[in-house]
Amino acid sequence: MSRSTVLRPSYSLLTLAGLIILSTVAAFVDLPHPSAVPGSLNAADMAWMLTATAFVLIMTPGLSFFYGGMVRPKNVISTMLQSFVALGVISLVWYFVGFSLAYGESWHGLIGNPLTFVMLRNVGTAPHPLLSPNIPFVLFFAFQLKFAIITPALITGSFAERVRFKAYLAFMVLFCIFIYCPLAHWTWHPEGFLRKWGVLDFAGGTVVHISAGIASLAAAIVLGPRSIHGRKTSFVTPNVPYVILGTGLLWFGWFGFNAGSALGANELAALSFVNTNMASAAALVAWLLIEVVRGGKPTALGACIGAVVGLVAITPAAGYVTYGQSVLIGVLAALISQAAVHWQNSRTSLDDTLDVFPCHGLGGIVGMLLTGVFADKVGLIHGSMTTFSYHVLGLAIVITFTFVGAWVLLKVTDLIFGLRVKPAQEELGLDLSQHEESTYHIDEEFEQTYRKEQVRDAVEQQV
Repeated sequence: MSRSTVLRPSYSLLTLAGLIILSTVAAFVDLPHPSAVPGSLNAADMAWMLTATAFVLIMTPGLSFFYGGMVRPKNVISTMLQSFVALGVISLVWYFVGFSLAYGESWHGLIGNPLTFVMLRNVGTAPHPLLSPNIPFVLFFAFQLKFAIITPALITGSFAERVRFKAYLAFMVLFCIFIYCPLAHWTWHPEGFLRKWGVLDFAGGTVVHISAGIASLAAAIVLGPRSIHGRKTSFVTPNVPYVILGTGLLWFGWFGFNAGSALGANELAALSFVNTNMASAAALVAWLLIEVVRGGKPTALGACIGAVVGLVAITPAAGYVTYGQSVLIGVLAALISQAAVHWQNSRTSLDDTLDVFPCHGLGGIVGMLLTGVFADKVGLIHGSMTTFSYHVLGLAIVITFTFVGAWVLLKVTDLIFGLRVKPAQEELGLDLSQHEESTYHIDEEFEQTYRKEQVRDAVEQQV
């Protein structure tokens, strides 16, 4: 064993030390947190936004059940944890730097000043005149945090069953800082260049779903297929009730996701609430009908996937379209995503484990383009080419930025940590190999063989 190997601290130890230092600084540095003046806040808006924020939070545990029900039993815990852990990691990133990068003082409409709201500096119970005129600014911070949390969690479906946990944590932080925050700034900050162009994204079709879907495509390419991918093996989804539970929680939370983006208890919230339900319902039914038309039977899994695709597609349009248009958006999204899932799985070697790109990526793209078509008074059907044209241009920019950015971040993460688990770890399952937890009994002889390989690898690394 070399001296450098003995003295080299682990990444976990360095991260823990950094967290202790940052939390100590946060506890003792006196930063201004402006308090609200009596009468400056709307009680009804505050009540709704507190509720909506909690709704959106429940979506991430919902996603963990949704994804956890679609993987093999030996990977259920790891898959669910990959979503759940974002609640902790992204909350800290958002507090220390993320919120400032997304909503801080704008630098040429591209990114926020990281010092503007660092550690909630200048963020308190007082409203912000532009971002949160009727509610506490700190509540706006909390609401937007939940969007930042679920976005990297969505990506995990593309590399489920083969990613190293510590590498995923590193990628999640990098993705939030270098991709999610710039996209949020471009789209939602008053000075963001996409917003100034007139690109409409009511609740995150671009910022959340397209970014997650495109990053998922990059991740599936970089990590490569699972060892089981392409084998002629029968695999029955292990826990459909988990998927149904996850879908229910996602649908429930999505009302906060979309209607909460009205930032108040108002007519816009009511419109987007109903549009959210109608698009999801239409996509659910359309997906089932497509399964039957293809010669199969209507499945619970199909109903759940269809419902989520409808939720994704209506997200950018929820506050800008009519009820009937929301139904059409749901149906069209189901048709396109279902066709893409079928093509991806039957005609390509891409192993996007849980079809994140065709469902979230393409679902978000369909929603963004149809927002440019149907948006009230400014859409293509109202005789205006401007909004739709900027949506097409914005879409091209977002796709290029996200794919290239995610590719680079994945490569950097792979270089430092190694993205993919070893074949023996993948065969054993990520629950045991990454977390030493399991929900089912494994073959003892296989586990002993795996343990011997672990010891051998550890010795080889130290020599």
